[in-house]
Amino acid sequence: EIYYEESGNPHGKPVVLLHGGPGGGGATGLRRFFDPQVYRIIRFDQRGCGNSVPHACLEENTTWHSVADVEALRKHLGVDRWMVFGGSWGSCLALSYAVTHPER
Repeated sequence: EIYYEESGNPHGKPVVLLHGGPGGGGATGLRRFFDPQVYRIIRFDQRGCGNSVPHACLEENTTWHSVADVEALRKHLGVDRWMVFGGSWGSCLALSYAVTHPER
């Protein structure tokens, strides 16, 4: 189960925040880069991290599983296109997602 949360403007420009790690969690500090009146800020804990369960599990936990999780979250939230923003390892995941899903 992948944990996510939203903040900011529910009708704003959607941005998904991708935390560092692997094994990190949170990315709450990355919110400060986005005006909550302008952006719909979405953050999630990657597989095995933070509030996602099972915690610290490495089974089926690859970059490509994480890319698929980002895309599944986009579909679940009904977002057509969004900005991906990552810190540290999250920037690698953001790049992998963007290369795999350039239309999103």
